[in-house]
Amino acid sequence: MRVGIGLPNGIPGTDPGLLPEWAGRAEAGPFTSLGVVHRVAYDAMDPFDALTAAAEVTERVNLVTMVAIAPLLSPEALARRVQALQAASGGRLVLGMAVGARVEDYSAAGVPHGDRGERFDEQLTVLPSLLDERPQILIGGTNDRAYARATRHADGYVHGGGPPRAFVRAAEKARTAWIDGGRPGEPALWGQSYFALGDEDTVERGREYMLDYYAFTGPFARRIAEGLLATPQAIAGQIRGYAEAGCDELVLLPAVGDLDQVERLAEVL
Repeated sequence: MRVGIGLPNGIPGTDPGLLPEWAGRAEAGPFTSLGVVHRVAYDAMDPFDALTAAAEVTERVNLVTMVAIAPLLSPEALARRVQALQAASGGRLVLGMAVGARVEDYSAAGVPHGDRGERFDEQLTVLPSLLDERPQILIGGTNDRAYARATRHADGYVHGGGPPRAFVRAAEKARTAWIDGGRPGEPALWGQSYFALGDEDTVERGREYMLDYYAFTGPFARRIAEGLLATPQAIAGQIRGYAEAGCDELVLLPAVGDLDQVERLAEVL
């Protein structure tokens, strides 16, 4: 199983100037991809801008959206962002997409929330005709429509996080939909987890970020924060669990934006 690392584009207060240094260190390490999250109603950097900054200082690692909330953009606008990033990176984009769950992101973007699924289906249908070079596409989500979309329009499925047992259930549904849809071979299967390595203050900052980032889930946010990978042993166990579950690539997203997180995670790997 391959292992990627996230950029801190979704962590409030992160200096955009940090991203090239972070990306350069990741490129020099054992990582195979750089991932970004996508928020609008939050102190976060645009995911495509963040990956463009990373593309300028890297040559090897793939650049992946984990995930882009596609219906926030028109099909034409999404295609322009994808085309530009493909050109800047020499074709290294892995385009993870989903509908997103947060109403506030849609409100901030001035886009209706209720029909986002239908608009996403339309995007996926027309997007190939708008692109000169199609990137690898992954679809995220937790319902049957997400697995069907991955089968019809994508190269695989991207899971939203959690312990390995959660990934096992989602991966089985993705594989079943793939077979039922008559697709040859197997879908690419990607996962993600959050980590924070260092002293107790660093770990606590990571948990506070998780509580804030997932506040829209209500009391469940505390359970998500408790799943933060905060020790080398926890990270090693997560990697082993996802590998045994058949994950092709696990992207570990930072919960704190300290530059030393890249080296700390590299040491664990």
